[in-house]
Parts: sequence; C-alpha cells; structure tokens
Amino acid sequence: MKADPAGVLTGAHFLDGDHATCEGALAAGCRFVAGYPITPSTEVVERFAARIPLVGGVFVQMEDEIASSIAILGAVWGGKKVMTVTSGPGFSLMMEHIGLAAMTEVPCVFVNVQRGGPSTGLPTLPAQADMMQARWGSHGDYEIIAISPSSPHECYEFMIDAFNLAERYRTPVMFMMDECVGHMTERVVIPPPEEIEIEPRKMTKAPPGEYLPYKAGPDMVPEMVEAGMGYHFHITGLTHDERGYPAMNAAAQDVLVKRLLDKIRKNADKIYKYETDGLDDADVVVMSYGITSRVAARAVDLARREGLKVGTLRLIVVWPFCEGLISELSERVRAFVVPELNHGQMALEVERCAAGRSKVVSVPHSGGTVHDPEDIAKVILEAGK
Repeated sequence: MKADPAGVLTGAHFLDGDHATCEGALAAGCRFVAGYPITPSTEVVERFAARIPLVGGVFVQMEDEIASSIAILGAVWGGKKVMTVTSGPGFSLMMEHIGLAAMTEVPCVFVNVQRGGPSTGLPTLPAQADMMQARWGSHGDYEIIAISPSSPHECYEFMIDAFNLAERYRTPVMFMMDECVGHMTERVVIPPPEEIEIEPRKMTKAPPGEYLPYKAGPDMVPEMVEAGMGYHFHITGLTHDERGYPAMNAAAQDVLVKRLLDKIRKNADKIYKYETDGLDDADVVVMSYGITSRVAARAVDLARREGLKVGTLRLIVVWPFCEGLISELSERVRAFVVPELNHGQMALEVERCAAGRSKVVSVPHSGGTVHDPEDIAKVILEAGK
C-alpha cells in the first residue's frame, strides 16, 4: 500500500465499494465525517476512522443520524469539506437537515448505501428504493444532485465528483450506492494527488464590512466565509435576504427559492453524466443505474443475440434527470425498458419525459437480490415487438 506524504493512497488496490468511497472522500479533501453505524454503510466510516489521523482530520461517531447530519453542516462553516454516511432508515432521519443544507447552501455529501425497506427491511441486502426520497424527501422546493456508482472504482472516482459538485454549486450531493456495490471487491486504481482535479471552496474576497453571505453573482452561487476569519454572518433555515437575515414575506421567498432551483436547473447540462451505447439505431433503450446497470448489460447482450437493436443509457448523475435526452430519444425509439431494484421509481421520470411518444416498461424488483438477466432480456424482447 503506497501513500503520499499527506496519507492519501495511490496505485492499484483491491477495495470494496465502501472502502473505495472512503478513499475517494479523502482524495477530494474531506476532513470531517460524523456518522452513526448502520448496515451496509458502516465500513465506510470504519475505514475513515482508521485513516483520518493520517491526514489531520476528524471522525465523530454521533449518538444518531440526526446528530450526524447537523454536525457536518456546522463543520462546513468551520472550514471543512464534510460528509455523513448512512442507509435507508438513517437517511429518513436526515431529511430535515438535507432541507436545511439546501436552504442555507451548505456544500456537503450524504452517502446512502441502499438496502431493502421500508422500515428496518433487509439490513444486509440490496435495493435501490431511496431514489425518489433522495430528490423529494425533504419538504419545500429545492434541488439537489445525486450520483449512482456501479463499481468500487466508480465509488472512488465519483466521490471526488460529488465533493466537487457540492463546492461548485453550494448544495448537498447524494451519493446513492447500494449494498452490492458497497460490498463487492474489485481493482481500484488511484492516481497521484497531483492528477486529481479538486474544486476549491468559493471564498469571498470582500472585506468584512461589505460581505453579504447570500449575495450571488451571475453563476447564482454566493461566496463563503469561515468562522474565525473576522466576518459577522447569519445563517438561518428561515427565508432570508442577501444578508442572511430572516425575511418573512412572499417577495423574498420568491427570489430565494427561484435562485436555489435555478443554480442547478440552469446548469443541468454541465452536471448531467451518463454513458450510452448503441442509441443511434436502437428500437429499444434500456435505462439503468447502479448495480442494475451491470446486470442489465447481460440482458442487453442476450437480446442483441436475438437480432433486436438495443441501446443502453446508464445514469451516473441521476438527479438532475436527463429529461432532454429522454425526450429526444422518445421521438425515435419504440420503447424504454427500465430495470430497478424498486417498484418503478425512475421509470416514472422516463414516462414523464417520454410523454406517451414511446412505450415505457418498468422491470420492478423488490430487492434482496438483483434481477435475473434473462428476466430483463424477456422484457426487452417483448418491448421490441
């Protein structure tokens, strides 16, 4: 195992997805994690607790997920890049603070290693049933970014993306893993630190007397400060003006919420990330994400052997959703097939964007295992008729 002087690994390693997630966070500059043990995500913070002394950071095991999610928000204002790690039941408890992070524009990463639910469900077995919760779980109008890796190497690579996006848009980013990806072990190649692009925090250059914590420029993202830098600033979950002061009126609400939405929506083309194959002449498109995309690859191969023209769309950034691409494809493909370890969550988004121009076929699965590729292949072949 090689490490640079700062304690960050380099070279090729065999890591499971949970451990690779930790290494990606460290490489991205994460230096504060608060968390509470919950299967199947605990290995992320176990490794972080062991590794963090080497890079001069802090891990705190909090009393519960509610305490964990508020602790990371405070640490941001102390100058740290932060994350918390959980699974379904803990994710539910964190929802109020995800809304607070969106409202106060706190850059942070929430890792959810998904398992079967609802409630306690299947603690050690996979699911993908938190995808809509990631987008809509907290109350009010807001936007977030959500990423779904499909391998340990992507856990490493996309964690860096998650932190960079959080800093660029001052927003919470959801890292939507699943138990299979979290616990599978594969080769992860970690580049030298100087080859990794890290988004710096957008710090103000305004003097203390002129700084407005929620005054945004053309990019719609305000500049930040840290506690102890000599600035007086006010942070509240209430509707607020550019000073951060509560502003209890409809006009302030309209200005603030529109900006919170637009800084993501108007930059969606820069945020989208997906992989495609065979779309140019496809009759059927299989859309998938996470572990299901790996299972679906076998199903696509089986359908292609039967002579069907099948294209694939693998979502990497799940939210914001690539609605323009789906709309364009719906003008020329016969059907979309959407396998998920849930009962049709992202398939609803495909239906919305396809708007009846092409058929959308959900391939649901309650979780606990992954799909049988032959079951997906049968649906693909039927959809292509």
